Amino acid sequence: MYAPAHCGARLGAILSFGALLAGCSAFNTASSSVASVVTPYRVEVVQGNFVSREQVQALQPGMGRQQVREILGTPLLTSLFHDDRWEYVFTLKRPGVDAQTRKLTVYFKGDALDHFEGDEMPTESDFVASLETRKGKGKVPVLEATEQQLARYPAPAADGKTGAALEPTAQATPGRSYPPLEPTTR
Repeated sequence: MYAPAHCGARLGAILSFGALLAGCSAFNTASSSVASVVTPYRVEVVQGNFVSREQVQALQPGMGRQQVREILGTPLLTSLFHDDRWEYVFTLKRPGVDAQTRKLTVYFKGDALDHFEGDEMPTESDFVASLETRKGKGKVPVLEATEQQLARYPAPAADGKTGAALEPTAQATPGRSYPPLEPTTR
């Protein structure tokens, strides 16, 4: 049979364990409500070379490897086992937007371009337009000063000077006066 003091210790341990579990439950509820307010930063991932429709249209059969490299850039994939082709792959992953993936394969015979195949490439202007990340563009405020705001700044005198500290160090164009770049007194 157990002593009453020993039962009290067990009961205390059970109650503290229950309180601990209840505290964890409250913490999880609080952290889930914070998680709905605070979102982690998700980085944009850009991999490969962007190839535009204009670049693909510039390719002509018979071009040398160096000419193709000057137009398209360095290929993302080249293989020792397939020396006759270059792979251009472009991937753009942005949060909240479907990933963009485009592929172009360029085939050579010897050192001359034979043919190429791949996805339909966007024009440069279409691609730049797809990069627009701001969802709702804010309205640009009208930049006008009230009479009270303008009264804080003294109007220029008839000679173009607004004060003794703004004396021009060199002769300016007639009708214009610019403040010195450095103070005149040291």
